[in-house]
Amino acid sequence: QVQLVESGGGLVQPGGSLRLSCAASGSIFSGCAKNWYRQAPGKQRELVARIHSGVGTNYADSVKGRFTISTDNAKNTLYLQMNSLKPEDTAVYYCNCRIGVVDYWGQGTQVTVSA
Repeated sequence: QVQLVESGGGLVQPGGSLRLSCAASGSIFSGCAKNWYRQAPGKQRELVARIHSGVGTNYADSVKGRFTISTDNAKNTLYLQMNSLKPEDTAVYYCNCRIGVVDYWGQGTQVTVSA
């Protein structure tokens, strides 16, 4: 079992930065594929970034060059550094840990980009 708790969301002006954190409990966290998803109002949840040991990182085209996913396995924590934020980045951001066909989700953290 893995429990995930996101933090770091908030209100930021366009062009600003935020760093999201996802604290995980459970020994299997280091072995799972770790993802950040987001869901904007009226839209489907979409994959933002992924990191998996031995595979590397992947990003949605819309965030490439602006967002960076990283992990600290010693701290059981996943991060998403978000720079040059745009209003279209406004969404609830979810941390995800995937092992095989099993998904674990956090409760989400709201990110609002507005002047």
